[in-house]
Amino acid sequence: MPDLYIGLMSGTSMDGIDAALVSFGDASVEILATRGHDYPDDLRQALIKSRSDSSLRSSADAAELHRRVGECFRDAAIELLNTANADASAIRAIGSHGQTLRHEPDADSPYSLQIGDPEIIARGTGITTIADFRRKDIELGGQGAPLAPAFHEWLFRRSGETRVVLNIGGIANITVLHGDNSSTTGFDTGPGSTLLDAWIRRHKNASYDKEGHWSSGGSVVNELLTRLMADPYFALSPPKSTGFEYFNLDWLDGVLHPDQDPADVQATLCQLTADSIAQDIRTAAADASEVLVCGGGVHNHDLMARLQAALSDTRVQSTAVAGLDPDWVEAVAFAWLAMRTCRGETGNLPSVTGATRAAVLGTVHRDS
Repeated sequence: MPDLYIGLMSGTSMDGIDAALVSFGDASVEILATRGHDYPDDLRQALIKSRSDSSLRSSADAAELHRRVGECFRDAAIELLNTANADASAIRAIGSHGQTLRHEPDADSPYSLQIGDPEIIARGTGITTIADFRRKDIELGGQGAPLAPAFHEWLFRRSGETRVVLNIGGIANITVLHGDNSSTTGFDTGPGSTLLDAWIRRHKNASYDKEGHWSSGGSVVNELLTRLMADPYFALSPPKSTGFEYFNLDWLDGVLHPDQDPADVQATLCQLTADSIAQDIRTAAADASEVLVCGGGVHNHDLMARLQAALSDTRVQSTAVAGLDPDWVEAVAFAWLAMRTCRGETGNLPSVTGATRAAVLGTVHRDS
């Protein structure tokens, strides 16, 4: 019987946890079960508040969030096992991304902080849990992100065909799988859904713009779009990564005129995501035959239409066409990273993150 792995992932939307139970072949993956686990409303609000604060109010607050998020990750894994009718003893390891609170790889003292106590997960499930995947890469001079490109390379590379894998979460990132078999490249392009979510939360008290309905009803403000696209991040050369610490409502408010229509701003933010992604794909993968899209942004019909229009000569479609459900790619990637760690195999790509070398990632926590 093949080893089974669980991947646990929560992104910058901070709405909950994606959990996937998978097995891996030589260059294939089979998803055996999936489960979404929402954060309680009060925890989600506490997490959103914590990322808007310049620092957590106290070590006690940080410890409480670390514990509560760990309990949610534990519960997500247990619910997944119950859904699959699987016994914990059959699972080789859990790969837990945790919940990012800060990502500052370019600070004077670089770091990336993910919470969700892995000891609670390991003890509560009885399954070896691997977490804190980003720290080793940062200690080796890398960005600590994105980490999924190594998995994308393993699963989606096709010799002779340049493919781009685009993940649109809160932040968007691309993986370029070069058809000439040169080193895989990738980086964060900038905002994915984080500004769209924050803007609709402010004006509509909604957590996200379902299918892009609100943005599709607005008109792009070209002068605002030009100012937004002039941000220095979009001109940086990779390796580069970013987060909600940078692209947030404070960033947006700094260039907005107070009388701009909220729906038009939403349309402009949607165009910003599409244009910044397309610009980087044209630069980094001019010969790409297709863009495979995963993450929550794949369900934003307005964003996908704008992206296809901006990349008119390239097929833009879901990773489902390549055999993997777009909603579970990131969770599966962290199950794969757990597998790599268990086997003593490297998990980062220095050509992506800028680390001085490839390394075995993560810290291992056992229920013993």
